[in-house]
Amino acid sequence: MTPTRDGTLILLRHGKSEANAAGAFGGWADYPLTPDGEEQATDAARLIAQAGLLPDLVHTSVLRRSIHTAEIVLDHLGRSWIPVQRTWRLNERQYGALTGRSKRRTRIEAGPEQYEQWRRSLPACPPPLPEDRLALLRADPRYASLPGEGVPAVETFADVIARVLPYWSDLLAPALTCGATVLIAAHGNSLRALAALLGHLDEPGIRALNIPPAEPLVHTITPDLRPAPSGGRYLAPDRARAAARAVAAEGHH
Repeated sequence: MTPTRDGTLILLRHGKSEANAAGAFGGWADYPLTPDGEEQATDAARLIAQAGLLPDLVHTSVLRRSIHTAEIVLDHLGRSWIPVQRTWRLNERQYGALTGRSKRRTRIEAGPEQYEQWRRSLPACPPPLPEDRLALLRADPRYASLPGEGVPAVETFADVIARVLPYWSDLLAPALTCGATVLIAAHGNSLRALAALLGHLDEPGIRALNIPPAEPLVHTITPDLRPAPSGGRYLAPDRARAAARAVAAEGHH
């Protein structure tokens, strides 16, 4: 199909989860939203409505904090009927043995340099998830279709980019080049991976990128898959910038 108009991509990190509230690494653990997180999702929906954006398609991870955020937004917009696709490829990064651990304690025990490497660099890899916890995840029916050995024991950020890339190429990009408005309700690292692919970011750019919770980030996608503006635009830019600074400082206090 020949595109007749630009597509619109809305990136939305889920609202505050119980892991966020505890200052912990969430990873693939299935933390729910907190009441504050539900309010944040509702506020994100108001911003999307005020901007006159009505999604045609929605994509989420298979984790309930992502799913619930999307449900709240669609309900507010009166769009609960539109197609929704869920995929493990949009899950949060598999943080291995760090899953559920306090970010502040991890930074103290591992040291600031190692902590930042684990959080922000492309190749750094935390210790893997213990075998007993990994076995439980691999038995989860959500992950029965995963290739290879199934659920990874741990991921680098480069691994997240690698699993998001085919989803972008095969599903998201074709919809956007046909002029669709696509909402992705996902996680800090899966959205960072998409933003890195969109913006062709190098490692310093990736390290500096922080996606705040429940702040809609809108990209106009041209037929040749170029985002306009570069990096997108937040619907509440001042608040989003402050929230992104708070994400960068997680574990420091």
